Amino acid sequence: MAWTKYQLFLAGLMLVTGSINTLSAKWADNFMAQGCGGSKEHSFQHPFLQAVGMFLGELSCLAAFFLLRCRAARHPDASMDPQQPFNPLLFLPPALCDMTGTSIMYVALNMTSASSFQMLRGAVIIFTGLFSVAFLGRRLALSQWLGILATIVGLVVVGLADLLSKHDDQHKLSEVITGLFGFVILSLLLVPMYYIPAGSFSGNPRGTLEDTLDAFCQVARQPLIALALLGNISSIAFFNFAGISVTKELSATTRMVLDSLRTIVIWALSLALGWEAFHPLQILGFFILLMGTALYNGLHRPLLTRLARGRPSADEGEHERLLAGPRTPINDAS
Repeated sequence: MAWTKYQLFLAGLMLVTGSINTLSAKWADNFMAQGCGGSKEHSFQHPFLQAVGMFLGELSCLAAFFLLRCRAARHPDASMDPQQPFNPLLFLPPALCDMTGTSIMYVALNMTSASSFQMLRGAVIIFTGLFSVAFLGRRLALSQWLGILATIVGLVVVGLADLLSKHDDQHKLSEVITGLFGFVILSLLLVPMYYIPAGSFSGNPRGTLEDTLDAFCQVARQPLIALALLGNISSIAFFNFAGISVTKELSATTRMVLDSLRTIVIWALSLALGWEAFHPLQILGFFILLMGTALYNGLHRPLLTRLARGRPSADEGEHERLLAGPRTPINDAS
């Protein structure tokens, strides 16, 4: 069935805003500007402040949520199930995990290229699969174990390409290797981070874990940094909306394909802008990662059924219906 104009719009919005999100963050990292107190020019390395901006973008989605809630209250739909009351504090533990993971990801973005960063995020499949076995008692199919294995191989290949690449002399080898609650908590944590020494790990003149004042001084001296941060904040809000809508209107399979295309767009633009050099190992690593993701999510089954029978089967329709449910692919990026 052909896509509607609305579905095409959602797919395009997800692809564009998802690419802008990673590229704008890397663009900010590439800037050099003076900091506070007349310090010499240095790169904009403020991953924790960037993480706060990302959570601010996600927090802005609350505005759309309340608008939709008010609309539903004025025009109730009898076909929809009434909302069950819940304790908002239930979201605190996953928010803390998301806050930690997002902060580490922005630190990693400072240490590697935008395309490698996007590809290496596929490692979430490994930990999701293993933790589901260890803590949820689930049994993984053979194809899922093969998907995890392929993902590990793909990560090694992409990491090797990053190590062999000579496009970025600023990053040391060690850096390449180490590679609503969130917003509030991380904003508060910026205060102690201002005083915690980080030694050579730090990217600011004071040598602390995060120097927010230095970031603001750099933004004042180089306004384009503010534009990059604004692009990062606004794009994550639209990306989250588009991603959820694509899963609802189309399928989780479509969302996974669009996320893979997002990696290609980021890679192509990074090459065009001269932010990184081409390395053939990245192509190999990307396709191995893509194969691992497809195997883990069971996307090979409809294809095998079609090849075996020469026509679409009822199992294929059932599989697609299940994929079109409310779940999202485990390699989703926020």
